[in-house]
Amino acid sequence: MESCPIEDGPLFTFGVIADIQYADIDDGFNYTRTKRRYYRSSLQLLMNARESWSRSAVKPSFILQLGDIIDGFNKQHDSSDQALDTVMRELSTCPAQVHHVWGNHEFYNFSRDTLMKSKLNSSPPCDSGGGGPDTGDIYAYHFNPTPKFKIVVLDAYDVSVLGRTVSSVQYNNALNILKEHNSNEDLNQPPAEEGIKRKFVKFNGGFSRDQLNWLDGVLSLSDKNEERVLIVSHLPVHPLSTEPICLAWNSEDVLALIGAHGCVVCFMAGHDHNGGYHHDRDSGVHHLTLEGVIETPPDSDASGTVWVYEDRMFLKGSGRTADRLLLFTWPPDETQIM
Repeated sequence: MESCPIEDGPLFTFGVIADIQYADIDDGFNYTRTKRRYYRSSLQLLMNARESWSRSAVKPSFILQLGDIIDGFNKQHDSSDQALDTVMRELSTCPAQVHHVWGNHEFYNFSRDTLMKSKLNSSPPCDSGGGGPDTGDIYAYHFNPTPKFKIVVLDAYDVSVLGRTVSSVQYNNALNILKEHNSNEDLNQPPAEEGIKRKFVKFNGGFSRDQLNWLDGVLSLSDKNEERVLIVSHLPVHPLSTEPICLAWNSEDVLALIGAHGCVVCFMAGHDHNGGYHHDRDSGVHHLTLEGVIETPPDSDASGTVWVYEDRMFLKGSGRTADRLLLFTWPPDETQIM
């Protein structure tokens, strides 16, 4: 991960990692018992990533932690705070600020109110110009690591039964959406054997109209200012970048919104531990889903460093995370072909 095969200097670089899901418990399996999960050794893989970012000749400007930082089993063992402190100690020695995305396991461990007041809230101060929607409890924001390039962090569980009190309007509205599409008694079981309807499960969520209106405004301003935009979310939104069961509930609304703007170059997510990738030729947007640390064997890795240039990004991956060149224009001109 220390070097990049592209010789000219980048505008900036950043580290990326997803689905660490640390817990001080023995190895286990995923929900369907088809994949092994390495709860303790996920911390070592985080340490490997941190050391690689620290050794890099070009230090990252920031780190993106794409959600599910600790596993939901910590809640059952009354060890959520302890597990989070353990992971945050490792992240505190990273060579750059860490921006946190919230996933379903954050909400298995903590309420939304608690997360808003926690170290996992990396949003900027309200007077910095990068704040999210005015509604108050939506965890979305943006920042510019360099002029003409913007990072937008989205809240994929803004509409969800997770993290909300059962008596709240938000909880009951989300439950109604879920039950409209899923009649199973266990709402973590998908409503169909195959197809996009499988996304309507309890461990997913969606984006409220308030958040999408805010995003529309942010992207409109980026269009006007001729900025490139990278959007990050725990949940993927393109059905060809992930398994359907991992999609956001209203993924099609996000895709339509992104398609209405020319500034977005990449949508980056976690959640699907197998990872995934799709280049939408119609919009030009790259949809990249990062492999999950939690299902990565101890003798491998799952993280990367992204090198950002005027016309492309290059993901230098480690272990299960493959190298990938993401061109901002399509079709590419001859100078971009290597």
